[in-house]
Amino acid sequence: MNEPTPPFIDRLANGAFLGLMALARLLPYPRRIPAVGWFFSRVIAPVAGWRRRIRDNLALARPDLSAAEVEALVRAVPDNAGRSLAEIYSGEEFTDRIRASAVIEGPGLAALEAAFDSHRPVILACAHFGNYDAMRATLVARGWPVGALYRPMNNKAFNSHYVPAITAIAEPLFPRGRAGLAAMLRFLKGGGWLALGFDQYDHHGAELSFFDLPTSTVLTPAELAIRNDALLLPINGIRQPDGLSFRVHVGTPVEHGEPRAMMQALNDDLEALIRRHMDQWFWIHRRWK
Repeated sequence: MNEPTPPFIDRLANGAFLGLMALARLLPYPRRIPAVGWFFSRVIAPVAGWRRRIRDNLALARPDLSAAEVEALVRAVPDNAGRSLAEIYSGEEFTDRIRASAVIEGPGLAALEAAFDSHRPVILACAHFGNYDAMRATLVARGWPVGALYRPMNNKAFNSHYVPAITAIAEPLFPRGRAGLAAMLRFLKGGGWLALGFDQYDHHGAELSFFDLPTSTVLTPAELAIRNDALLLPINGIRQPDGLSFRVHVGTPVEHGEPRAMMQALNDDLEALIRRHMDQWFWIHRRWK
């Protein structure tokens, strides 16, 4: 049975994005990534309403920031988002650069290496921070078995090329849904490492604290870690000052215990990281409702 044709507005938005990426690929990589970041910051963000949402979130979470600091973040956050998309759609240019230059460090690195040696499952708790795919590419370059759960895009026209783009960086990938969940659990039980996001509002989650504000947080990473005796730790790809390279930071492993306490530890770790790199978290999400 043929898939229904996506709505016109979705096809229009998808065509505009593909056109932007085609133009961007005419530029050499070191110019392409900042150029797309600039376009997202100066064109996409005001049209899409991102600037207002960033200001609203910062007013809640960081009311101590000055007006100048807020306006700097209003421009820097979409810039990082644009750079990340340009990197994903740069294919081998991106992954080759990651393999050649990415650094991995942090207090949890030794635990990761031990998990690989013992074939222990791992839950990689990650966020919409820096470039999530830089982290995946870095771990896969070491020969580590990294899979990820992803949510298919609502825009089916966009999704048709987005999934192949992120699959080319590292696989396996598991779509949310019954079939994807079953494959994901088999992968994890076989000693795989599963990257799971935890930094978006979850309607069915637990009310925990983030930036001293209550917000609903998914418990799945902690529950899966307990159920599968998996190592659980935070991990993020931090964009470096040159805007092109990354340092992958492996945080302290979270001890198994009560799932809410485990996820609060991850919230606290992420908050500390964001405070050090305010421009790299996706402040566009509606994290507090």
